[in-house]
Amino acid sequence: MKRRFFTGLIMALCCGWMSTAVAAEQKPNIILVLVDDMGWGDLGLNQPAEHADTPRINTPVLDRLATQGAQLRRHYTCAPVCAPARASLFTGLHQGHAEVIRNNSFDAALENSHTLGSVLKAAGYSTALIGKWGIGGGQESGGTPSTCPAWPTKRGFDFFFGYNNHLAGHRHYPKEESNADPETHRNAVWDGEEMITDKLDGCYCTDLFTARAKKWIIDQKKADKDKPFFLALTHVAPHARLGIPAGEYPAGGGLNGGVQWLGEPGKMINTARPDSWDSFIHPQYRNAWQEYAQARYGNNAGHKLMTARRHASMITRVDESVGDLVKLCEDLGIADNTVIIFTSDNGCHDEPGAVGGFNGHPAPAQDPSFFRSYGNHDGIKRDVFDGGLRVPCLVYAPGIIKSGLVSTTPTQFQDWMATVCDLADVAVPARCDGRSLLPLLQGEDQLSDDPQRVLYAEYAFGGGMAQYRDYTADKKGRVRGEQQVLIFFDNRSNRWLKAIRTGIKTGQEAWELFDTEADPHESTPLPESKCPQMQQQLNAMALWNRRAYDYHRDPQAPQRRNSCGGFRSYDMNLVPAVAGLQASGVHGLNMQQVKATAPWAPAASEMPADTPSTIAQPNSTTLPAGTITTFTGYIDVPNDGNHWHFYLTLSEVPGTKAFVKLHNFNLIDADFNYVPGSTATESSAANTVEVDASRTGKKGIPLKAGKHPITITVVQGESADGTLKLEWNRGPQNGKQTPRELIPAERFIR
Repeated sequence: MKRRFFTGLIMALCCGWMSTAVAAEQKPNIILVLVDDMGWGDLGLNQPAEHADTPRINTPVLDRLATQGAQLRRHYTCAPVCAPARASLFTGLHQGHAEVIRNNSFDAALENSHTLGSVLKAAGYSTALIGKWGIGGGQESGGTPSTCPAWPTKRGFDFFFGYNNHLAGHRHYPKEESNADPETHRNAVWDGEEMITDKLDGCYCTDLFTARAKKWIIDQKKADKDKPFFLALTHVAPHARLGIPAGEYPAGGGLNGGVQWLGEPGKMINTARPDSWDSFIHPQYRNAWQEYAQARYGNNAGHKLMTARRHASMITRVDESVGDLVKLCEDLGIADNTVIIFTSDNGCHDEPGAVGGFNGHPAPAQDPSFFRSYGNHDGIKRDVFDGGLRVPCLVYAPGIIKSGLVSTTPTQFQDWMATVCDLADVAVPARCDGRSLLPLLQGEDQLSDDPQRVLYAEYAFGGGMAQYRDYTADKKGRVRGEQQVLIFFDNRSNRWLKAIRTGIKTGQEAWELFDTEADPHESTPLPESKCPQMQQQLNAMALWNRRAYDYHRDPQAPQRRNSCGGFRSYDMNLVPAVAGLQASGVHGLNMQQVKATAPWAPAASEMPADTPSTIAQPNSTTLPAGTITTFTGYIDVPNDGNHWHFYLTLSEVPGTKAFVKLHNFNLIDADFNYVPGSTATESSAANTVEVDASRTGKKGIPLKAGKHPITITVVQGESADGTLKLEWNRGPQNGKQTPRELIPAERFIR
């Protein structure tokens, strides 16, 4: 569906008039609640009827929001572990386009580009991140506002409160639990640029982050009641040591009840209880599930009950905190203009989170099999089967979305960038891999009308899958290794399919194809999996939707030393051309142009549907001042090569920027931080601090000879006309560097 306010979005931001744009006071507030390692099945309403014998965790608030709002029942993270999942969520890129944070690059510095915070800040929002970050840079388990290049306030957020480093973010009581930060010698919790750990006596993090979030919202509305806000509330529960509250959740919620920020050292929140920290099992769980545990676990029932009761108490506490936020919005009179998104960074875990126990405070690993936290799927955290990738997701927005909607359409983390842009009435950056979910949430669009839409994931981790008795036999102990996933709509069968392969060594391994709605355990590959033509199509689809970067870390950069890793065995496999394409005989690309400008290069899909199209040569077309131009068509690559290099140079006119895509992958980013007049390449170094720029730009793009779809989007600055120059070379051949040259006119095909 064409976004209804493209003209208004561009013109209003940059040309000073409103047209169909939504006025600032009408833009909805947005609250993103991201929890850590909550499995799809930990949300009881996700459990199927056949699991009636399985204990349920009580989440009345989330259940109510689900029935009054929307359930996205096939929502996927971009990676089954926190750092890459969060990087993808906040940048709107799936892992096939991650430039720095891949696999297990904890505490690496998120590249300096568009984030949920930065695009909403540009749209006039106040922005805050409260909770766990873990992608700010600095040595693992370290980092301060001055030493971290990707501190949240350097990535689009006006305010940050919480943990920067991910290991400190395993602690639910920052003052009482063991130190995880060698740089500050604390479990560093930051309030702006002040580390306040020593003041946090007996503060449970779910309560602490909720109380600080409430204070921030109240402060925003006192300062400017009409200014919209974006809050990312990123809880650390239920991950890591199964830390539980110090007492019951205060009654009431909202302005006058629930958790409250007091701001007094030693009593920072009203639930701070240093003498009883980590002691409160929710009353409904204290004597629950004994017969079930005895029948399932025998002599180990006592241990399993202890861990299950702790895990359930953590999730119920999160549920209560969400209810507190909803009540606050009601008290402030903003509930009807606030969108609340609730989801988890990845599937359930079976690990204590690198945190040891304390006297009277055990650190057991959760057993996902107790609640079937993976639901009716196989897999947990670090697996790419649905138990590891599919996450609970609810959206609550009275008056904005369709109430009671239950969607089984696959969606993924990168879609939130496009969705918040839609809500805020700003352009979706061309860099974004996602698509707005707002039409889906309003009951208008099932997203199956886009043949180019592919959900994608890749992740590598050693060892094998768990061996829970609920798993199908082929999953028990299955080797992980390099893992890759495609989710797409198959027009032939009129259904969404999921293709998966694990233990990848060459990128030529066979894919297994599943209908995960009919076969939620992914136990029986579809017959099409054995078809050589289907395998060829899946290989092509994977290569068309991701790309390799030069992951060379700068040895002088003070960041984590295993970041910028993630070389894939298939990085240099040649990207196939489009098969069966008949040349039109017309050289040039389709060109659409509007008199407008934008704060970033917008996605080509943002162009108004009625924009006239002409044929033009990108290298010889004058770009009028104050215009947005898109070129689409094909580039005809003359021969095979795994080191094709591309160079884009724009006129030296302030405000000029561009983005280039080949197939569905990001080719050249001349957008964020681009200096007009300079040359941008396919290198990954442009917006990163951890990449050694002297070693990048050497790998190039592997391409098969033939026609490859290309999209070029250019925002021309308002002060003067301009041009673009797109060049290429094939890289070293027979020991000699091939010349860099302007792409010949005959190589552009419409």
